[in-house]
Amino acid sequence: MKHVLQLALCCFSLLGFIPAAHAQAPAPVEQFKLGNGMSVIIKPDRRAPTAVHMVYLRVGSIDEVDGASGVAHVLEHMLFKGTKQLKPGEFSQRVAALGGRENAFTMRDATGYYQQIPAGKLEDVMKLEADRFANNQWPDDEFKRELEVVKEERRMRTEDQPRSLMWEALNATIFQASPYRRPIVGWMSDLDAMTPQDARDFYKHWYVPANAVVVVAGDVEPAQVRRLVEKYYGAIAARPVPPRKPRTEPDQVGVRRLEFKAPAEQSYVALAFKVPQFTSFEPGAANDDALALTVLAAVLDGYPNARLDRALTQGPDRLADSVGAGNGFSGRGPQIFTLDGVPAKGKTPEQLEAALRAEVAKVARDGVSEAELTRVKTQWIAAEVYKLDSVMNQARELGEYWVEGLPLDSSERLIQRLRAITAEQVKSVAARYFGDDQLTVGILRPQPVDPNRKPRTPPPGSRH
Repeated sequence: MKHVLQLALCCFSLLGFIPAAHAQAPAPVEQFKLGNGMSVIIKPDRRAPTAVHMVYLRVGSIDEVDGASGVAHVLEHMLFKGTKQLKPGEFSQRVAALGGRENAFTMRDATGYYQQIPAGKLEDVMKLEADRFANNQWPDDEFKRELEVVKEERRMRTEDQPRSLMWEALNATIFQASPYRRPIVGWMSDLDAMTPQDARDFYKHWYVPANAVVVVAGDVEPAQVRRLVEKYYGAIAARPVPPRKPRTEPDQVGVRRLEFKAPAEQSYVALAFKVPQFTSFEPGAANDDALALTVLAAVLDGYPNARLDRALTQGPDRLADSVGAGNGFSGRGPQIFTLDGVPAKGKTPEQLEAALRAEVAKVARDGVSEAELTRVKTQWIAAEVYKLDSVMNQARELGEYWVEGLPLDSSERLIQRLRAITAEQVKSVAARYFGDDQLTVGILRPQPVDPNRKPRTPPPGSRH
């Protein structure tokens, strides 16, 4: 889930409200397509002699099928394992020799690869990235070794983390038809059964130019970038993007509950409510409600000492050690609004569940103040100032907009729409989206922790 503050930091831009100390006329963002269908986005930012080069693919765990969960993530690892020109691991070695840093990530909706390098080395990394996009190959033994790295990554980040394990099971309870029900890292049984050909087939299926975008941001000249992408990416053969099945999530018709037992020090409760997703800037109730729900999440948990914190974690009879709220907002699949927390000593998850719902009911009954709205909107503005200091954040934001089919000026448009959300709209969504028919509850029931258990260390070769 995207927490509301992460959403503010990563998805909005408020160029018109930057204080004078930071203000500068932003260079225009350019977007075009190569002849093979690959999209290109260029955003100059000449404040430092550095550049970010990213390739986003509109493919992630949402595009997998049952029995092959985790293949998008495994394939991401394999992109570092060689081409006709490069040996396994040589890609990373060459980027490091150029004075750069690089990595990759797999999400539900997308897979991304990036390098941050001195601006003068852009052509070198573009040549490397285009080569592995078009010519990735590796021996079966290399796949089998890397698959074990991924399995250990799953053990460390999911199976050894009780809340992560619970959320994995909770997602499988929240969603029935949507592929969001499967974990990005994959079920262990699917990883055990995965073959090298599974990854190769996924690569051939989805790694096509028309399913990808090249994003370049930083100290660059757009005309030069255009020449380079034409040279290195334009030569990749065009292929059609495979059709996608809709896999629409059916309406929920009653509260769902998950009781989850795992070795843990404390209990934990999470409430997930199905809510509308933001899909476009076209007028519409669903898009307006998604924006209002984002403001509601900020009012509840968008700043220190916000509503949930004041009501539930303070005082001698406090109910919780920690609490949170977040709105998923947008994505290629259905979204949820979450409330969660850790009960204080002597308090039960059921008490905290009731208290979290009561705080939303209070908004539905009494509304929110203009002072609260002003505070959260001002914080978004401040977050935007600092976001602009990161060329990486700027590039990643543009890539994510492309993946979700949103316009590249979504930053400015979103912040203007959020600024226009009224107290009455926030009160309205609090009254309409938090009933039992939209709710799935997960409760972690702590089990004894093995005192002799030693924490795992990251597996060699882990990409993240």
